[in-house]
Amino acid sequence: MDDVPVSVNHLSTRFIDQLRLFIRSRNMAYATEKTYICWILRFIRFHNKRHPRAMGRREIESFLNYLSIEARCRNSTQRTALNSLVFLYKTFLKRTDLDNLNIIASSKSRRVPVVFSQNEALKVISNLSAPCKLMAQLMYGSGLRISEVVSLRVKDIEFELKHIRVIGGKGDKDRLAFLPASLIGELQDQIDLVSIQHKRDLADGNGYVYCTGALSRRLGASSKSFSMQFLFPSPRLFYDESMGELFRHHIEKSYLSKRVKQAIKLSHLNKQASCHTFRHSFATQLLHDGNDIRTVQELLGHADVQTTMIYTHVINNPSMPVVSPLDTLF
Repeated sequence: MDDVPVSVNHLSTRFIDQLRLFIRSRNMAYATEKTYICWILRFIRFHNKRHPRAMGRREIESFLNYLSIEARCRNSTQRTALNSLVFLYKTFLKRTDLDNLNIIASSKSRRVPVVFSQNEALKVISNLSAPCKLMAQLMYGSGLRISEVVSLRVKDIEFELKHIRVIGGKGDKDRLAFLPASLIGELQDQIDLVSIQHKRDLADGNGYVYCTGALSRRLGASSKSFSMQFLFPSPRLFYDESMGELFRHHIEKSYLSKRVKQAIKLSHLNKQASCHTFRHSFATQLLHDGNDIRTVQELLGHADVQTTMIYTHVINNPSMPVVSPLDTLF
């Protein structure tokens, strides 16, 4: 998704601030907030910065059809934009005149995912330094999305139960993920570093961690608790006007993404790979090792098993050995 400047004009900026507060009052995931705001700003800019209240069905249809026909976006991208605008108009603005939109569905085909071999994954990881190295190991070893790994909190790591709690994943769903035994020591060391940072923040009169609006109000002073701290905290503090406090957020996705891209380049891999390639590789490796596709579906947090089935296209199925006709000549 293209980056969108947040400053469209004064009126729209105030409107977006109101929308942002509304989203937080519903205790929605921060990732959802950012996605909705981004697409709504794209919608406003597409229509020459007209106010959303002055637009409706015709403008929504033209924007979504532009994504399908001219921008050639994937169906999932168009659907995300639609969900954002439905939330804006039906939930926030309480509009009731937007049923049965005439939208041309995007037909761009789904690509077979790019994956790392085990050696390639290890090579990329070896070209990363802390804390990005540990984050990449979690994406590869636990199948976490980049948004999920950056937003992990101390409380989400269950060492005795040997799993990771993924809270508010894609679709605002919770699930349990693998806790690789080989990472237990490194995760404990990372938690120790977070503890040191948190004690410094408390000593300076800070220590708040970012929580969505409703959760922040419910926790109150508990949002200063160590268990709520992010596992990979941002190196700097942010000011929250609604709380009137400085708080510490997690590392930005762009920070991790940039460093993984650099590591891929240093590894001399001729692949269009990214952070998400670790997740693809996790799923592919599990299926290659004979794990049931339903199990893989649950570990990935896919709502539909058909989404998981795409990985069957990139593995050599041992139950169906196929030999190239060329190889039979030698």
